[in-house]
Amino acid sequence: MKTIKTIMLSAVVAVLFSGCGGTANIISTPIENIDSSPLKVSELTENEKHNWGHLDLAKDTIPGMSVDKTYTELIKNKKGNTVIVAVLDSGIDIDHEDLNDVIWTNKDEIPNNGKDDDNNGYIDDVHGWNFLGDGYNEQLEYVRIIASGDTNNPDYARAKALYETEYQKWLGRKTQYDQIYQQIKNTDDILTKHFGKKGYTKEEVKAIKTEDQALLQAIQVANYMYSNGMDSMADALKEINDGLESINDRLNYNLNKDFNGRVNGDDPNNWNSKFYGNGNVKPVKKSESHGTHVAGIIAAERNNGKGANGVANNVKIMSVRTVPNGDEYDKDVALAIRYAVDNGATIINGSFGKSFSPHSDWVRDAIKYASDKDVVFVHAAGNDSENVDVESNFPDDNVNGQEISNTYIRVGALEPKYGSNIVADFSNYGKQNVDVFAPGAKIYSTTPQNEYDTKGGTSMAAPAVAGVAALIRSYYPKLTAAQVKQIIMDSGLAIKTKVVVGGDTNNIKPFADLSKTGRIVNAYNAFIMAAKMSIQ
Repeated sequence: MKTIKTIMLSAVVAVLFSGCGGTANIISTPIENIDSSPLKVSELTENEKHNWGHLDLAKDTIPGMSVDKTYTELIKNKKGNTVIVAVLDSGIDIDHEDLNDVIWTNKDEIPNNGKDDDNNGYIDDVHGWNFLGDGYNEQLEYVRIIASGDTNNPDYARAKALYETEYQKWLGRKTQYDQIYQQIKNTDDILTKHFGKKGYTKEEVKAIKTEDQALLQAIQVANYMYSNGMDSMADALKEINDGLESINDRLNYNLNKDFNGRVNGDDPNNWNSKFYGNGNVKPVKKSESHGTHVAGIIAAERNNGKGANGVANNVKIMSVRTVPNGDEYDKDVALAIRYAVDNGATIINGSFGKSFSPHSDWVRDAIKYASDKDVVFVHAAGNDSENVDVESNFPDDNVNGQEISNTYIRVGALEPKYGSNIVADFSNYGKQNVDVFAPGAKIYSTTPQNEYDTKGGTSMAAPAVAGVAALIRSYYPKLTAAQVKQIIMDSGLAIKTKVVVGGDTNNIKPFADLSKTGRIVNAYNAFIMAAKMSIQ
């Protein structure tokens, strides 16, 4: 069996918890040791696919965060404090079978009475707030810039050039997907006619013996789909159709200069108007699934025999509907951060981002506000395969290279495979502006209407880290937000290997150069370090 060298943190720990937030007696503090780990060459099992982000690199040869090991060896049956985690995202299905018991409730607000019972300015904000109102589809920020017609805007020329490139690119993709869809549909029609049924299997397709050219071509197309992970032609059609739906959304809404999705009656450029939207934090349609997926990664009820396990127990999810199908507005984000802080969240997850931000100062002020109020803000690094030390990605926490918050954590995404391909090909990176990496590709979690799905993105990596932060704040509540950030950064596994960046095999870099720490988040080591720090 091949072996690989990796830096591991190991410690001998005697855990003597007593009550909520008890301390662990650290016999040996975490130290770095060179360790040989077997390289996983087999396919992931179904259980591993659904849970890989919680597994342990040394034990399972999968670069997870050692979450299960943390519960088994350190947390055991101990109790912690409840932690409120605000999810700034699309709507969350608060009635989902795996989430309904972990949703935050504003006990000072009487539901549906049309009054602001707690005098916080938001009427009937029982489970959070919805800054989008009934809206969902939106333009991208650079489309808004050129749609404004303000040629004096310093970003106008760059926005216009990007728009022209992107619009043509997505038109080309639509043409390509239309052709692929038709080819797959024709293949399915031919095979359905051959078998006299719809539900044929790939084994039956592979067993066909024929000299008919049309049927041979259909077999070739079907086998290609099977080799790319499709279990059936029906699955392939659905996959392409979903892609077409996304492409059409991009052209009809995100890149449509004449479209205006702002339906909440608010002016996004007027900071003085702050109380808009409503208390309905649920998705407006089933396909609005991003927020529900993110919430499940953080806090889906553990070990209840249902679809997914969240990273953290003892969490209440505050839903702050902020992110549309398009680019979020800076004003909504800034107010959402402040809403979360003012209503008790001690951790905020932000799985969103964009390359233009006309009111970035409003958002930075809010990030600074969260930091001053002892709140951890975890943010996704973005999915453009770019170096964010060079290319702008908002929100960020720095002005002219100086960080304005010591509680902001920016997270890149990992694949479930150790070695040169450990970095997800879509993940942004940056030695100065990305802090850590965490599991983000092929992540299984909750989706609306009691369903589950696998999604990928730094959007999935950020809530994994938010979950680790929640674990620390639950069991070691005296630690500050700044200490929690430092623990997460210092306790990760330092990876020394060179890796493929952006999916480009010609772009090879040391993993240590892709983030400030050169580490992948590890809950087990973070828990040990938190125990030590809490008794200093």
